[in-house]
Amino acid sequence: MNETSAVQQPTPQPPPAWYDRYLPPSQPSTQERRPLFDVTALRGLLFRQRWSIGGTVLLALVAGLILTMLQQPVYQAETTLRVEPRGLYVVEGQDVAPQIYNNEISSYMATQVGVIESYNLALVVAQNLKLAERQEFIGAETDSGRANGRNDEQWLEDKTAMAASMLKGGLTADIPYDSRIATISYQSENPALAAEIANAYAEAYVSSDARRNVDSNEYARAYLQEQITDVRAQLQDAEKAANAYARSNGIVTQRPASEDGEAATTTTAANLTSINQTTSAARAKRIAAEQRWKAVSSIPAAQLPEVQDNVVVQNLQNTRARLTGERTNLQQRYNDQYPSIVEINAQIAEVDRQIANASADIKASIRSDFVIAREQERALTRELRSVTQETLNEQDRQVQYSVLEREAGALRSQLAELLERFNSISTAANVQSGSITRLDPALVPSSPISPNLMRNLLIALVSGLALAGGLAVIRETLDDRLRSLDDVETKVGLPLFGHTPYVDEAKIHEEGTEQHGALVEAYASIQSTLDYAMSRDKNVLQFTSAQPGEGKSTSALILAEMFARLGRKTLLIDGDLRKPSIAKLLGSEPPEAGLVEVLLGHSDFGTAVVKGPHENLDVLAVGALPPNPVETLSSDYLANFLSKQRQDYSIILIDSSPVMGIADAPLLAKHVDGTIFILEANKVQFGQAKAAVKRLQGVGANVLGVVLTKYRALTAGQSYDYQYRYYQYEDK
Repeated sequence: MNETSAVQQPTPQPPPAWYDRYLPPSQPSTQERRPLFDVTALRGLLFRQRWSIGGTVLLALVAGLILTMLQQPVYQAETTLRVEPRGLYVVEGQDVAPQIYNNEISSYMATQVGVIESYNLALVVAQNLKLAERQEFIGAETDSGRANGRNDEQWLEDKTAMAASMLKGGLTADIPYDSRIATISYQSENPALAAEIANAYAEAYVSSDARRNVDSNEYARAYLQEQITDVRAQLQDAEKAANAYARSNGIVTQRPASEDGEAATTTTAANLTSINQTTSAARAKRIAAEQRWKAVSSIPAAQLPEVQDNVVVQNLQNTRARLTGERTNLQQRYNDQYPSIVEINAQIAEVDRQIANASADIKASIRSDFVIAREQERALTRELRSVTQETLNEQDRQVQYSVLEREAGALRSQLAELLERFNSISTAANVQSGSITRLDPALVPSSPISPNLMRNLLIALVSGLALAGGLAVIRETLDDRLRSLDDVETKVGLPLFGHTPYVDEAKIHEEGTEQHGALVEAYASIQSTLDYAMSRDKNVLQFTSAQPGEGKSTSALILAEMFARLGRKTLLIDGDLRKPSIAKLLGSEPPEAGLVEVLLGHSDFGTAVVKGPHENLDVLAVGALPPNPVETLSSDYLANFLSKQRQDYSIILIDSSPVMGIADAPLLAKHVDGTIFILEANKVQFGQAKAAVKRLQGVGANVLGVVLTKYRALTAGQSYDYQYRYYQYEDK
């Protein structure tokens, strides 16, 4: 990077509150509750397993295509019939079967399907078509399986039974729940035979229904004849017993007992009913008259609606108004002693008297109506008590008579129903009308229904998706690599300082030098976070990782350049004494004198250190590799060296070796102020990362947080926009 690109930045202010999440947590942070269905996780799974899912689905489709090509063509012939649950009745008496209610129709239809698919009907079809003798159906090789000792007739019966069993295998009957049209389908490799068998099934089913109706009629007639004889004898005995009891107890009936069991009506009971109705009407009339009188008794007669609506009163009021008008005209010219005025006053007084008398008469008539209604009610009430007592006395005697009469009435109704039913069935005995009628015959199919390429491919697609989904879930379950940002904080247990996008190895140098590139923008965010996470007196940071190649050296170099650009004097040390890479990243050869020579005192620090891409950046690479890096890092030379350089540099960044399998990084972690753990997304297993962090913490290392490198948003389940627009704010 050019030295002229350095920009002096002001001293950072104290961190805002939102930076607390990047500091080493002193207390466990409360994790946000994740949704039950994580769309991001599902999207990431599909993206990561896309090749596995696509390959599995493709193999399933190819397998479905191959199986389809190998299948033998099968033809299906269909015939339809109309099924009436209640039958088609021409005359009464044909409905001898039990009545089928609306809520039982579905069960009836299911029963009919069972009848069509039954072995008995298949046996009838096999016999009608003589399928046992037709080699195109039963096969020419069937005769070779004839058992010893079976004659021709017995062997024919055996083959007929075999043909019936074979028929059941190719037959399908269906009656939709919302229709009464039955469909009989038969599948066969021979299209003509399929149509013939389907039509034979329809004919056999219709014939069986007709035979069932005839048998039912014959049985019903015989049963009804027997019942009629028995009920007639019982009715005769019951009527004699009822008449004898009525004669001995003086019971006279006006109406016999009804057919539904209602008791007979006697003369006394009829009188009670009549008087009770009359009394109720009189009571209602009295109550109405009484309420009317109470309503008008305290109202002046002239204000009553009856008075105001009376024609006579209205005429008198009109006459008074006329006379009043004439008097008013005369008073304008004469005084009150004028004879005409005196005469008109006398006429007005007479009219007022007549109005008052008429109003009083109307009010008195209302009271008279009330008094008359009250007296009528009292008289009818007395009569009702008398008749009620007579009826109660008669009811005591009528209890046994009612029992006898109801028994006779029930037998009488039963006999009438039996006779009516017997006559109806006798009339319908010669009328045959089954509940099954044929609609469309089966035609010879022109094309096979199986194999169905589209259906088989659809089944293969669904099966392939299911299998691919299962394999993807299993692979994801067994693969615990860290991929997303949430995985770092929730699984590793360390704060996330930031993440960098995936950049191809060949483009790292180009991306690292582009000021507004995605990689530089990501590291700028990480540098800002580190700046606030470390105090100025704690200025020695170590960069390490669980495995090689996770980007720790690149991260250390880019962050060192950024700190130098901020005007802070920065020292970058290549602390990987086994596979140093800082010099290679800078595009230079390993120096003759490096970190080991300076620690051992074989070379002066000023001679070994080289200038980096920025004037504020010094780089101390590794010269010759030491024979025993552990002894070098565990000696006091490193501690003394770092203690001296703290005074000369604002910040010191050390690129150390990986943690797993090597003791260098834990030894170096004892001498630094903080350790930055580098994790490569989609590479490191969770167990390895956790073990590496635990190993560092076990030696007392201050692991500040994690930087997730080579992050692929699509692999982690983020959207396309996140993958290509997250790191860049302005257009290039």
